[in-house]
Amino acid sequence: MTEQAGTRIERKERTRQALLDGTLALAADRGFAALSLREIARSAGIVPTAFYRHFASLDDLGATLVDEGVTALRLALREVRRNPDASLAATVRFVFDQVVPKRDLFGFLTRERHGGSAALRQAIAMELQLIVRELVADLSRVPALDAWSPRDLEIAADLLVGTVTDGIAAYVSATPRDEQFIIDRSVQQVRLIALGMGAWWPPKER
Repeated sequence: MTEQAGTRIERKERTRQALLDGTLALAADRGFAALSLREIARSAGIVPTAFYRHFASLDDLGATLVDEGVTALRLALREVRRNPDASLAATVRFVFDQVVPKRDLFGFLTRERHGGSAALRQAIAMELQLIVRELVADLSRVPALDAWSPRDLEIAADLLVGTVTDGIAAYVSATPRDEQFIIDRSVQQVRLIALGMGAWWPPKER
């Protein structure tokens, strides 16, 4: 690759990132569905027609942000699974540690999860369901849960993922004074779920 070509690719990547960052900043005030292509392009310092060199549509841009946010969450959870001996508290705190440097991105995810764009709501729901399925696979390998049916495992996984994502949603919109309280509360909630799972035995007939 020539130096000129390399510079052109780097410039295109910077513009693409500027479009993503600009969208996050604008959506924080009004939501993604209220944004126009023109103002997103302006936030990156380009003309509207140049937008299409980077994304096929606004929905494509939104889907990219969803993918980046959910991928970051999935990678954090996968990293946790590499250390199965970690305490529940350490596990939950590790996930929150991954949120801090991507606070704007996770804020976008939590707002758009129930926001005005049906396409984004559906994309986020599908991605979260994939995370639930990965957790179901993990739980199925826990000896203490051998008697649990796939449906029971899915309910437990959905409860755990929902609790953590709700905690993240509260965290990204919290004041600095309340952040530690939200993390501690999420830790306690997950502990209570784990205690309930350990004490509950599925009925033989469903």
